[in-house]
Amino acid sequence: MGSGPGPGSGPISVVGIGDGLSRTRGAAVDVAFRMRGSGPAVVLLHGTSANHAVWEPVGDALGGRATVIALDQRGHGRSDKPAHGYTGDDFVSDVITVLDALGLPTALVAGHSLGGRNAWLAAARHPDRVSGAVVVDYTPFVEPAVLDELEVRVAGGFRGFGSPAEIEHYLRGRYRLILPGAVSRRARWGYHRQSDGSWEPLASAEAMTQLIEGFRTPYADEFAQVATPMTHLRGKRSTIVSEAAWDRAVALRGDDRWVVIDEADHYIPEERPELVADEIARLLPGPSSSTP
Repeated sequence: MGSGPGPGSGPISVVGIGDGLSRTRGAAVDVAFRMRGSGPAVVLLHGTSANHAVWEPVGDALGGRATVIALDQRGHGRSDKPAHGYTGDDFVSDVITVLDALGLPTALVAGHSLGGRNAWLAAARHPDRVSGAVVVDYTPFVEPAVLDELEVRVAGGFRGFGSPAEIEHYLRGRYRLILPGAVSRRARWGYHRQSDGSWEPLASAEAMTQLIEGFRTPYADEFAQVATPMTHLRGKRSTIVSEAAWDRAVALRGDDRWVVIDEADHYIPEERPELVADEIARLLPGPSSSTP
């Protein structure tokens, strides 16, 4: 693995932390991730309050076509949770940190929701490092009322649970269309046991409040400026990306690839992982990019 400059005098390194995960060491904010496969690099960015594991079936479907690097974004999972620093550019800096630490010059970046916003912003800020972007169910034009509702819904998940079974029951009610294995993965990777025996989310509640506030900066100019190939996916039943928000984005970037998935809502990577993997593969160099 490669290394890059750290916040001090030493380089950023990568260390194993168990459970098949790695983590940067020596960065201003250290980031955990799972890396597997071989081929062109693909960085996968999850949505608000989630973690790297939501991408597991997508990574499986990509098979040997790519080196898949699924991050726990800052404030989530086993990554650092700083008191401040949850703007779009803060998240983008973590993507570059991981690429530098691994010695990777470029990567395709795919993201869902929060991760989708971060994917297009990374492409805009670092066109020399991001070869393309796949944006899943997010646009710069998500309405303020939707963000207000998201903030309330996410805050409601920050409570104690009596058991993993109770966590799964809660998740099945919150994410009604995700596949059964997706519920188990969210429960397995998104919570940790407290000293009193209860279970609580690994994500930081304070970080979620700050990053949702960060959504109110739309980064529409940056969205329009992305010069690399970009694909967009929307679930037809999405409660985050309205038809109006989607149509405004299409009007701004009509030459991009725009795909609406019937019978899917916001959580497309956990509902239609093979389709998402195929859309990522379309943007990879070589034979995989010729998927019809």
